[in-house]
Amino acid sequence: MNKFDMYVPTRLVFGQGQLNNLHTLPLPGKKALIVISNGKSTRANGYLDRTQEQLKMADVEYVVFDKVEPNPLKSTVEAGGKMARENKCDFILPLGGGSCMDAAKGIAAMATNDGDLWDYIAFGTGKGKPIINPLPIVAISTTAGTGSETDNGAVITNPETKEKTALFGVNLFPVLAIVDPELMASVPPKLTAYQGFDAIFHSLEGYVSKFANLMSDMYAHTAIYNVSHYLPRAVKNGKDMEARDKVAFANSLSGTVMCVGTCTAEHSLEHALSAYHQELPHGAGLIMISKAYYSCLIRKHSCDERFVQMAKIMGMENASKPEDFITTLVKLQEGCGVADLKMSDYGIRESEFEGMVKNAKSCMSMLFDCERLPLTDEDCIRIYRESYK
Repeated sequence: MNKFDMYVPTRLVFGQGQLNNLHTLPLPGKKALIVISNGKSTRANGYLDRTQEQLKMADVEYVVFDKVEPNPLKSTVEAGGKMARENKCDFILPLGGGSCMDAAKGIAAMATNDGDLWDYIAFGTGKGKPIINPLPIVAISTTAGTGSETDNGAVITNPETKEKTALFGVNLFPVLAIVDPELMASVPPKLTAYQGFDAIFHSLEGYVSKFANLMSDMYAHTAIYNVSHYLPRAVKNGKDMEARDKVAFANSLSGTVMCVGTCTAEHSLEHALSAYHQELPHGAGLIMISKAYYSCLIRKHSCDERFVQMAKIMGMENASKPEDFITTLVKLQEGCGVADLKMSDYGIRESEFEGMVKNAKSCMSMLFDCERLPLTDEDCIRIYRESYK
């Protein structure tokens, strides 16, 4: 509890209107690869035009890579790296949500390193080679979910091997991150909820992880409070800028929790779901399994006092037993309109669960090692089965 190693070198510029200051900030190069999603929102909402104008004011050239899908694919990342090379870009600028941030980190690596992306993945079938001198990253976040703008990890899917796993590098931290809640006001209610729950789960997991420490607890406590108290407001009214501010702040804090602490196997179990079902939003998958996952930890009495404390942070001041946390979690999901998500709506079948558990323990085994008490295969299958609708 009293030991930690904190290294988060990203400069974080936070607040409404901060995108307008991009041209005044030190940028790490003179030609950017702007990475956006393959959807329409970044262009339709004017965020791409505004970013391009800021780069022009800073005398920075740019090209746009607009191929990133939700749960970004290995092939997309490799195509982005190739485009950065061919256009002689000297930094990467993701403009979007967690998928763009994650893709950008892989693109930054592939722009300067030869071979296959999976050569640099340390888990599953990856070869674990070191990433040498990736291009620097300037991250501009338009959602509040992954915290990827302030961490050094990226989650990429390889559909050929059914692996959704992490790319890590101490040199993959963005050098600069702009978190401007004004850019999040246009996110639809359902996606706001999915993203907000991803953010809170980073901190909830960090709080129950066996690697929780004084520093990660400080960040997690504040993040949990802000998401649980303000996410329902942001879902109900996307223009509620106080709520957007607080959820965005919590999201960035949760990114730091992952750097000074850890997530747990809840994330591994979800990654297996969306590795097999690409269209499943990561946050939605986490919501689906969360009640059963945390109930499993409570049955094991892994950290009873911490569950009571989380229930209190989330608003149940008289919480006295670990199960009170489940009550607060379900109440938050109901308040955000996501308590009744169904795996079956995404084509997930019960017959897949055993293979998904094997996948989770192969591709993201390191998060199982963060549990206070081991999760058996039977525990994991039960979590999936109890979550199935």
